[in-house]
Amino acid sequence: MAKTIEVQRSGAVVRVALNRPESHNALTPEMIRELTTFFRAVSPDTGARVIVLTGNGRSFCAGADLASMRAAADYTPEENVADGQAIFDLMLAVDSCPRPVIGRINGAAIGGGAGLVACCDIAVAVERATFAFSEVRLGILPAVISPFVLAKTGAGAARELFLTGERFKAPRAAAIGLVGHVVAGEAALDQMVAERVDALLQAAPGAQAAAKELIRDVAYRPKETMRDHTSALIARRRASDEGREGMSAFLEKREPWWRQKQAGES
Repeated sequence: MAKTIEVQRSGAVVRVALNRPESHNALTPEMIRELTTFFRAVSPDTGARVIVLTGNGRSFCAGADLASMRAAADYTPEENVADGQAIFDLMLAVDSCPRPVIGRINGAAIGGGAGLVACCDIAVAVERATFAFSEVRLGILPAVISPFVLAKTGAGAARELFLTGERFKAPRAAAIGLVGHVVAGEAALDQMVAERVDALLQAAPGAQAAAKELIRDVAYRPKETMRDHTSALIARRRASDEGREGMSAFLEKREPWWRQKQAGES
């Protein structure tokens, strides 16, 4: 049996593809487990610098698998809670991945698929891609993905899209902040992803991981409560090996070690 995800590595870049194209990459319990395991295992020790998340075939992710939805109708309350927790754990694993995650949105992203888009640091969508938080049309809620979606789009867009469950196109997804870039076709999609990868590889990996933590720590908290926390963060980064190297390289008009390494890999 083929794995529900496909992992390929090229240098410092790891491509993770949802691998159920015949089912529009709908999420099964097995796929959820495999994706969660992968993202939880990402660490500086692996040497990965950037993760690209995409779907094989013409869809990114169609949300919950139909067979899984049928099975859920007979779940006990405890089983339903556990199922929701598994989906939340997947979203959290992607959202808190210490390496930058680029979403290569090659087609439809519905329900939990749209939730995965929201968890990516950078999302690039092909123009034909469609999106929806369709749960209310099934009589349920986008509950476990909501913390991640609302952090990306804010409540304003959700007040319409969560309540209608309607489908919307990539330009609307960009307008509400769900995706950052919209391109015309597959070739342009790969080109923009490659450009974003290159931009990410210019930065220090430890600083990027710390920046992701900074965003999670500071967003939506009262500014006046952040004085001591942010001052301590910048002090630690300035004293870190990367901080010292970055400043030395700038003053000495040379490339820092992380860009030298990337040039050697390419």
